[in-house]
Amino acid sequence: MNWFKKKKTTASTDGDETDEKVSTPENKKGKLSLTSKIFIGLIAGAIFGIVLNYCVPGGYVKDTIIVGGVLYIIGQGFIRLMQMLVVPLVFCSLVCGAMSIGDTKKLGTVGVRTLIFYLCTTALAIVVALFMANLINPGIGLDMASVNKVASTTTESIQKTSMSDTLLNIIPTNIFNGLAEGNMLQIILFALILGVILAKLGDRVDVVAKFFSQCNDIMMEMTLMVMKLAPIGVFCLIGKTFATIGFSAFVPLGKYMVAVLIALAIQCFIVYQILLKLFTGLNPIIFIRNFFPVMAFAFSTATSNSTIPLSIDTLATKMGVSRRVSSFTIPLGATINMDGTAIMQGVAVVFVAQAFGIHLTPMDYATVIGTATLASIGTAGIPSVGLITLTMVFNSIGLPVEGIALIMGIDRILDMARTAVNITGDAVCTTIVANMEGAVDREVFNTSLIEHNDKL
Repeated sequence: MNWFKKKKTTASTDGDETDEKVSTPENKKGKLSLTSKIFIGLIAGAIFGIVLNYCVPGGYVKDTIIVGGVLYIIGQGFIRLMQMLVVPLVFCSLVCGAMSIGDTKKLGTVGVRTLIFYLCTTALAIVVALFMANLINPGIGLDMASVNKVASTTTESIQKTSMSDTLLNIIPTNIFNGLAEGNMLQIILFALILGVILAKLGDRVDVVAKFFSQCNDIMMEMTLMVMKLAPIGVFCLIGKTFATIGFSAFVPLGKYMVAVLIALAIQCFIVYQILLKLFTGLNPIIFIRNFFPVMAFAFSTATSNSTIPLSIDTLATKMGVSRRVSSFTIPLGATINMDGTAIMQGVAVVFVAQAFGIHLTPMDYATVIGTATLASIGTAGIPSVGLITLTMVFNSIGLPVEGIALIMGIDRILDMARTAVNITGDAVCTTIVANMEGAVDREVFNTSLIEHNDKL
């Protein structure tokens, strides 16, 4: 399975951040990055829509040809392309992610503890995001139901089911029906089981494992191709939205950004540090001070892959964490620990639900927590794939995916902060697991504390 390990380490970036391999050629040619193009498309679409709304009188040309014709067809076409990718991309990515996780059983308790910690912190991150979003209510005041009627038809199609039936529906009776219907919880469960079994059988199923790895590569490439159309798709979707609602969308979008940033700060500086203190007894303030240069580096590059060597070295020299542990947990965290992306998805769910006037039940919130947590295991290391997995989360509770267009442009602005949170979570997990294994040299950590006090 060495071929798979090698491939995973070269694609272990944050779910929706810019991949160095992809962005480098564009930078060398002096072309705009995809991030810049999407942002330009967002701004241009908003300006174009506002001009249509306030300066162009209503009539056949504006309402039917421009808004209901060109903007609608191109925008919905891009949405359909994203929906087309969801099932095969998530399925292949999860199988490959589970294969990678299956290999970690050889590392015994370190692997088990690391996986449990990563999954639990991701679930906590989504809970924080949902709480903050419901506190700020970013989607209130943005009436998307008047722009797109999909929300009403979607909510009407959702049937009320009991909690027991909801839990049983996670288990597919026919996985092919689950794939065809896009039942994401069933797909996630089957993909995880399949990936773990492939990892367990090892070389005996080498051909099948390579097949899924190659399918995953194909879906990543297809996603890159579709995302190249994102600036045009965003322009048309946002243009249609602002042509109908005008300036009323600006305040909710600002509230959405604030909610995401606050949730990220809570996860990074409160949740992580409480866990660190509880499980290790180490001083969280000193931990943050020592690790802050790595956080700043991750923030500036928006790429967790590039921080792996720096994280391992900082943990060893300033925290006293054994490289034997960190050399496993840090790269694994870059693959499956996507707390920052999970926070974005949690806030986005509430934002879009409020914008479309859809009431979310406690079971809907539980579904979001479960779906986003499990999806983080197989998040592909390509630009903007977080938006694809967000489509999956939306589908799991019946939210209209058209809402993604509202956040696609500004979401990229939050990318750097999410990366810093992700790598901080990796470091906290590594320190806690190493402490449980007796692999933390407290003298090194305390020496750092003494040096800090001497400077003061």
